[in-house]
Amino acid sequence: MKRQFKTMDGNNAAAHVSYAFTEVSGIYPITPSSPMADYVDQWAAAGRKNIFGSTVQVVEMESEAGAAGAVHGSLGAGALTTTYTASQGLLLMIPNMYKIAGELLPAVFHVSARTVSTHALNIFGDHSDVYACRQTGFAMLAESNVQEVMDLAPVAHLAAIEGRVPFLNFFDGFRTSHEIQKVAVWDYEDLKEMCDMEAVKKFRDACLNPDHPHLRGSHENGDVFFQHREACNKFYDAVPEVVEKYMAKINEKLGTDYQLFNYYGAADADRVIIAMGSICDVAEEVIDYLNAKGEKVGLIKVRLYRPFRADKLIAALPKTCKKVAVLDRTKEPGALGEPLYLDVMTAFAEAGMSDVKVIGGRYGLGSKDTPPASVFAVYDELLKDEPKRKFTIGIVDDVTNLSLEEKPAPITAPSGTIECKFWGLGGDGTVGANKNSIKIIGDHTDKYVQAYFQYDSKKTGGVTISHLRFGDKPIKSSYYINKADFVACHNPSYIEKGFKIVQDVKPGGIFLINCQWKPEEVGQHLNAAAKKYIAENNIQLYIIDAIDLCAKIGMGKRTNTTLQSAFFSLAEVLPKADAIKYMKDAATKSYLKKGQNIVDMNHKAIDAGADALVKIDVPAEWANPAADAEKAPLEGPEALVKQVKNILLPIDNMDGDSLPVSAFLPHVDGEWELGASAYEKRGVAVMVPEWDSTKCAQCNRCAFVCPHATIRPYLLDEAEMAAAPEGFKAVDHKLSKGAYKYGLAVSPLDCMGCGVCVTVCPTKSLEMKPLEEQLSEQKNFDYAVKSVSVK
Repeated sequence: MKRQFKTMDGNNAAAHVSYAFTEVSGIYPITPSSPMADYVDQWAAAGRKNIFGSTVQVVEMESEAGAAGAVHGSLGAGALTTTYTASQGLLLMIPNMYKIAGELLPAVFHVSARTVSTHALNIFGDHSDVYACRQTGFAMLAESNVQEVMDLAPVAHLAAIEGRVPFLNFFDGFRTSHEIQKVAVWDYEDLKEMCDMEAVKKFRDACLNPDHPHLRGSHENGDVFFQHREACNKFYDAVPEVVEKYMAKINEKLGTDYQLFNYYGAADADRVIIAMGSICDVAEEVIDYLNAKGEKVGLIKVRLYRPFRADKLIAALPKTCKKVAVLDRTKEPGALGEPLYLDVMTAFAEAGMSDVKVIGGRYGLGSKDTPPASVFAVYDELLKDEPKRKFTIGIVDDVTNLSLEEKPAPITAPSGTIECKFWGLGGDGTVGANKNSIKIIGDHTDKYVQAYFQYDSKKTGGVTISHLRFGDKPIKSSYYINKADFVACHNPSYIEKGFKIVQDVKPGGIFLINCQWKPEEVGQHLNAAAKKYIAENNIQLYIIDAIDLCAKIGMGKRTNTTLQSAFFSLAEVLPKADAIKYMKDAATKSYLKKGQNIVDMNHKAIDAGADALVKIDVPAEWANPAADAEKAPLEGPEALVKQVKNILLPIDNMDGDSLPVSAFLPHVDGEWELGASAYEKRGVAVMVPEWDSTKCAQCNRCAFVCPHATIRPYLLDEAEMAAAPEGFKAVDHKLSKGAYKYGLAVSPLDCMGCGVCVTVCPTKSLEMKPLEEQLSEQKNFDYAVKSVSVK
């Protein structure tokens, strides 16, 4: 069966499939599942038809509990109903999930699995939310990548309709939900062909209807509740066969081999990993590498997690296997092991397989990256005569010593894969531009593509890292890029702070910096380690001043399309004229609703970016650079300084992955010292306000509206003025008639460059100026905060 290829993420794939089988959708947004509901809402508003010839009725409720209640009620009324959620949102649905399952209603919940908050909030991915639902009576189906979401999501709907057991269909939050791939897309006619319309009719006929009334939701006493609860067993016993039936239909159409448990690897493997989710793709890369070297390893992908068919699991395991590692993406404190591990142990015990050694490990909590090095470490551990029964990967546990040793790993991605990495600032358009870029490559070449976007919790105003891959072979690399052919730094402050960005570039690769520096000034801003790496690894260094280019065009801080154009010029993945045309088409599509003027400015920015690159000739002396100046010691309360030095500064410098478990023992309950943000000094703004004291009305509106308290008014007495740093600006205070001096202190390194202060100023006494011109004001701000008393 021939299908059309489109470039999309996992949420889009799930929404595409679910819309086909959905009549009503009860929704409430929560990261990272919200785009699924958003797609469905947009398509419904546009009049898109499902396989039943109707438009989905979307109802947004006031909470996830309300959405689950709406789903329950809608199912009771005879409408096939779907929802989309994650994390605490899913947990709020649990009471209704018990009822939906108990009443054998064919709901489908699509879940982009996300961490459940414990000692801290985490909006990223693991399986703690879906594991919390394994007792609700919902069947549970898992996918490992975007294509599998597209291919297997129909099984959840089709099996729920025929089997009368609701389904929780899940995939990894962010790693799969937001990863962009070029995938083969279902045609709705093919989905309709597989749907059991007789089962749909039976479901509708059994709905609550005043024309044929009946009772649901009764109360039962202890004499009968247990027996009645057991009456549903045959439905759950039948689910695996129903799932296999629809997997077989899909396999027939697509030429795939989806099973309840899929084995990948050597037929005579002696070591096998059992897992579900995106780690399976990483494991497949490692398996290909190791087996090509003569080792015998394999992987079992769990697809149907509930109901769990132990016999199917054992049938998938090679008879030669002696050792198994089960990987769980969750932590259950106090348990003998995590859920999947316990299921596997039980399955093996009931089958009398005492000769197979089984160990269990945790990985990937809170979207902790799980690269090939982690999977290599698991297979290495299985080689030992006495491997650790419990272990962790991806971290250094120097407290309970559960972590496995991870060594530098070889490249396991398919040969010829081009890898690119872009460091941006949340809200600067870098992520949006890269989404357009990967879609341009995916839609206008024969190459396979992958894009993943790494955020910190600040989102807007935080660090973003875009990971793009493209090549001639399928891409399974569901982990961060750590050695790239092309790396771009879109915010010069990251260079100033010494982020290890250029170290991500492969020898001979390209490094692009967006900055306002002249070519001869670049060396003044790079630290010694960066200069040495550039010189020793023949890095091709370029700069571009997209900041001033976009300001002249009228786009302000939005440098994204200019830098996108620079990327295509350097990457040469498409002919230059074609790339410019496709970028302009994408910009028109993205911005036309904002007006033709915005479109025209973006087109000018694209043209400018293509020819604004400056290549830097790397000086020979960079190979032996002078040592960096020592940083000033931190001042403040001892406990706070210790916390900042040992934990927060490494995190701020994008090196949090290196911190061991022991670093967090003083904060095991999630409690921190106050005042830490004052040490961050991110310096991410390109333009910051300069105060003209001669125009100021001393109204303090600027300080009132500043969202980050980076502009503050102070009254200084004679002694404080005498002690002030040279250049501290102050004028007579109007209300005190000169008894005090009035100063407006601006912290350029804390400013985010939003310009709200300039907008609100009634006397135009604030003007945005380049950051570097205002850095001398930092000492004035620091003095005022530390030494000026409250009047």
